[in-house]
Amino acid sequence: MITAVVLYDLPKTIGLEECREHFTKIAPDFLKAKGFVRKQFICHKDGGVAGGVYMWETQSDAEAFYSGPWRDGIRARYGNDPKIQYFETVALADKASGKAGAI
Repeated sequence: MITAVVLYDLPKTIGLEECREHFTKIAPDFLKAKGFVRKQFICHKDGGVAGGVYMWETQSDAEAFYSGPWRDGIRARYGNDPKIQYFETVALADKASGKAGAI
């Protein structure tokens, strides 16, 4: 399992509430992506930076998603390219499911 941390700069005209509204609207679209497991949408409380913490089945699934129309949408909406870091997810603790331990 792969965790991807994705960040991009926000224009001054887009703050926390604008992010909340937009992210809530687009959240269901991610459920259709191949290999997608979960995403936490994030925005700095003072604006300036937003993005997401994603879980993917494989890094190739993540890379395919980030190289397609999603990247074009980030460029069009925010005017810059996202910064993406990939991590191997080695353990997980999830209070909602009550599960904790190795992946």
